[in-house]
Amino acid sequence: MIDADDQIATVTRHVSAPGAETRTVTITQTYASDVADVWDACTNPERIPRWFLPVTGDLRLGGRYQLEGNAGGTIEECEPPTRFRATWEFGEGISWIEVRLTAEAPDRTRLELAHTAPVDEHWGQFGPGAVGIGWDLGLVGLSLHLATGEPVDAAAVDEWTRSDAGLQFMTSSSASWCDADLASGTPVEEATGAAARTLAAYTGGDPDA
Repeated sequence: MIDADDQIATVTRHVSAPGAETRTVTITQTYASDVADVWDACTNPERIPRWFLPVTGDLRLGGRYQLEGNAGGTIEECEPPTRFRATWEFGEGISWIEVRLTAEAPDRTRLELAHTAPVDEHWGQFGPGAVGIGWDLGLVGLSLHLATGEPVDAAAVDEWTRSDAGLQFMTSSSASWCDADLASGTPVEEATGAAARTLAAYTGGDPDA
């Protein structure tokens, strides 16, 4: 599947400081692909399902998109091939994502994905890991796809996610997001409590264990 420890270590995680009406969770990874290839993987409706989820809609500035079984929204800004920003609407909630691509070399691209969410009851209960673990799992698919050029086997990913290795990956991801939350200035009890509740929601475990 993937070297989970290496994937966790390769990704950089950052959480904006508390005290504002919104907080931003940023995940960063560098790929051995050029900017055009990474941009296409992230914006081409025929290619997105090869590593993430099936998507429908109008994937251009001002258009609306819908990810199967997940969020939808409106593409608010788009600067090919380096940046786009969109709303992320799920249920009654709305947040915002921004993807930024930077060429570190002709065949190396840094991807930064920033997810900005309101500081509401959901944030208070689950903190940054609520979206952070999901994006960590998403970047597993992107890493596999960019490395091979092939579609990711969704059934194999689902099986891995429910395996001991997948559960350990989510546990490591949760711990890393908790560390980033603490580094941002969130009080220890608040950060660790939110991390425990989020991990339990993803894995079906006991948040008080």
